[in-house]
Amino acid sequence: MSATRPIDRRSVVERHDVVLVAPDAQVPLSIGNGDFGCTVDITGMQTFTAFHDPGRSEGGPVTNTCTQTTWGWHEMPNPIGYSLADAMTAYPTRRGDVEYPDQFDMWTMFGVEGDPELAAGTWLHVNPQRLDLGRTGLVLRPAPGAEPEEDPSALSDVYQRLHLWSGSIRSSFVYQGRPVSVTTTAHPDRAQVAFRIESPLLSAGLLEARLAFPYASDSFAGTADWGAPERHSTAVDGRDGGAIVVRTLDATTYTVRVSWDAGSLLPADDPHVVRIASSADVLELVVSYSDGSTEPLVSTVGETLVAAASWWESFWLSGAAIDMARCTDPRAPELERRVVLSQYLAALNCSGRIPPQETGLVANSWQGKFHLEMHWWHAAHFAPWGRPELLERSIGWYKSILPAAKESAFRQGYKGARWPKQVGPEGRDSPNETGPFLVWQQPHLLYFAELLHRQDPTTRLVYDLAELIEETARFMASFVEERDGVFHLSPPLIPAQEDYDRRTTEDPTYELVYWWWGLEIAQRWRERQGLARDDEWSRVQSLLAWPHQADGRYTAIATEPYLRRHDHPSLLAAFGVLPPTPLVDPGVMRATLADVLADWDWESAWGWDFPVIAMAAARLGDPGVALDALLMDVTKNTYLASGHNPQRGNRLPLYLPGNGGLLAAISLMAGGWEGSDGPAPGFPKDGNWDLDQEGFTTWP
Repeated sequence: MSATRPIDRRSVVERHDVVLVAPDAQVPLSIGNGDFGCTVDITGMQTFTAFHDPGRSEGGPVTNTCTQTTWGWHEMPNPIGYSLADAMTAYPTRRGDVEYPDQFDMWTMFGVEGDPELAAGTWLHVNPQRLDLGRTGLVLRPAPGAEPEEDPSALSDVYQRLHLWSGSIRSSFVYQGRPVSVTTTAHPDRAQVAFRIESPLLSAGLLEARLAFPYASDSFAGTADWGAPERHSTAVDGRDGGAIVVRTLDATTYTVRVSWDAGSLLPADDPHVVRIASSADVLELVVSYSDGSTEPLVSTVGETLVAAASWWESFWLSGAAIDMARCTDPRAPELERRVVLSQYLAALNCSGRIPPQETGLVANSWQGKFHLEMHWWHAAHFAPWGRPELLERSIGWYKSILPAAKESAFRQGYKGARWPKQVGPEGRDSPNETGPFLVWQQPHLLYFAELLHRQDPTTRLVYDLAELIEETARFMASFVEERDGVFHLSPPLIPAQEDYDRRTTEDPTYELVYWWWGLEIAQRWRERQGLARDDEWSRVQSLLAWPHQADGRYTAIATEPYLRRHDHPSLLAAFGVLPPTPLVDPGVMRATLADVLADWDWESAWGWDFPVIAMAAARLGDPGVALDALLMDVTKNTYLASGHNPQRGNRLPLYLPGNGGLLAAISLMAGGWEGSDGPAPGFPKDGNWDLDQEGFTTWP
């Protein structure tokens, strides 16, 4: 195994370009830039909306096509003025009652009439929702004036390729015996998508472009409501070579600028549809979105293609790379494919100015809100892969909600800032029977800071993040409860393995170790500012409860039932995701890993669980187990042709924590960690993994 052979990065990337030769409702392709995403069907546009609709009544799993941004959000009207205080339940603790927002009716998200007594929490749970800004598709007609095609089965000779190196999609097919080709790309710095449509069907009047606008959806996964035309407005101002469209949905307004060459507006047959025809055989179309504060900027198709190609080439040439072409293990090509596509999907969906949602800019799981406990899995890997700037982009959002996080902690009787779990951009927690009781997201920001510092050990970063780190650690130190000289993580809480009673669960293993490690990072941060270590934090660290053991193995929690063998085996993250700490005995963790592997219910595990196992196995010196975990053949460890890691069919048609977790594990296994030996310490030295790797930063 060598770390010195140069890697032909373009070759590594391009051998995993996604090629489709038939429509697949579960495998649309996406383009974007971290803050903007556009997902298209087999035509390279959003032509067959119903074919990808998660609400359709028949067929297998589907993945939505839509257009989303990090700034595009909407709230349903709230005439009663529901607030978080209306959804609270008081829970007893040793310091007195503490209120948590847990009152809501989950069934309303699935079309079931809700409990009116829980209306406040239900409204707060489903609002805000991320907007589907518009669908730009083709209108294919078998004859002039005929009804358009609604299903891709009308196409033949289908071919589509996602060019990863340039961030563009080339699509071609035959319709009515004539060829159609579409080139699709997104601008790297704007909410802008560009299409080059080429076909003699354009001038024949059998092909046109269409931009359709839906109302917002507050369902669990839906992005669009096409059945409420009266609830929104679309004002179109036609101009020479384009149009300005002003969209209004309740209190939300945004602007769309449509630009074309050799095109013209057609009379609208729907108040929320813009139709564009062309008398030429080539139509270049650019659609640009803004939040309404300014008119959108717009580039030509050619300029957008050049800008996107330049950005993506720079991305692939930056940071780390890994080449498995020389590996003789038959699983190596599939692992490399997953790694390359996961990098693309993470850059597209997880590198924006706010934390990403689990389904990125593709679908609206939990109404598009993001989960802060998942932020680590989405984005921590950017730093060890040598792209820390893509992680740092979203740190500013934490600063924006710091006052709200401090207010949340104060309301519950704690110091510092308590970070929420399931939120929109405003940072308000969502009422839920699980989310408000999770605590493992609290130290994430500290871990991010440490990863960023390893890339940039300058005073700029130290002082820029100082307040966030201080307030996070203050909360963590005040959250623990002292009994008989020992600090405990006490109820109400729910651990990362969520299948435990919030009223009785105490001292979950992963969270205990993360508490110690997070406070240690905060102490180091004080030292980097020339300050003394905080005495109270040191006292908490020294007296923190140790993880519970039974039969020489760690358990998930310190109260009955101690360990349930399904869902997340998150206790393994205490030595793998986290570095060695005084609280974990490697020998006991090795026995724990073997016990988990022996009889866990793997069908109930989630996409990031397999990287958790891999990271623990790598640090424990068993790289064979690490690779077996990453490539375990179970349902939720499946990676589609698009690179998507689906979990629950139409509810979670992709799951980016799985992609991000894979990248975190690979960077640990290839780049190593403090004290690891030689190159690629997490890969077997059996001659089957003769890989090349470069540019990784070691983990703590």
